[in-house]
Amino acid sequence: MSRLLEKYKKGIVPELQKDFSLKNRMAVPRLEKIVINIGAGEAIQNIKLLDTAKQELSLITGQWAATGRAKKSISSFKLRKGHAIACYVTLRGKRMYEFFDRLVNIVLPRVRDFRGVSPRSFDGRGNYTLGMKDQLVFPEIDYTKVEKSRGMNITIVTSAETDKEGHALLKKLGMPFREEA
Repeated sequence: MSRLLEKYKKGIVPELQKDFSLKNRMAVPRLEKIVINIGAGEAIQNIKLLDTAKQELSLITGQWAATGRAKKSISSFKLRKGHAIACYVTLRGKRMYEFFDRLVNIVLPRVRDFRGVSPRSFDGRGNYTLGMKDQLVFPEIDYTKVEKSRGMNITIVTSAETDKEGHALLKKLGMPFREEA
């Protein structure tokens, strides 16, 4: 069992159950999945850029990345329906907890001038989205082999009903939120 999952089951569930006065353990918010997405719009001209993005994403997550395709044509971007323009990975279970643990304890502290993540990035239903400007903060990426710096979106989907519950869950799991004044 993952270190973070064990901490969640033994320590965080009773705390959240008490904080939100929930009678049933199954009503306590939990992580459902983490989706990591890299948009590679330049792949329209050069498909090899998408291949390298997929390899880097696979290194970071430990799971092979899927290809995202355009849903409709946009002439101003020279984009046709069905063109490969992104790659993504959906993590669940053990891999999800291990990735979240690495994200919070290793990756986020490596970000330059890091003062915490914004507590305003919740979507209204307890899910949190975090944008990373550079993939080089992940220790799995070899700095010498990177051709281009790529950003990524990391969406943490929880079973929380409200943003308050989602914030409490992520805070207890170790997410370093910035203090808002």
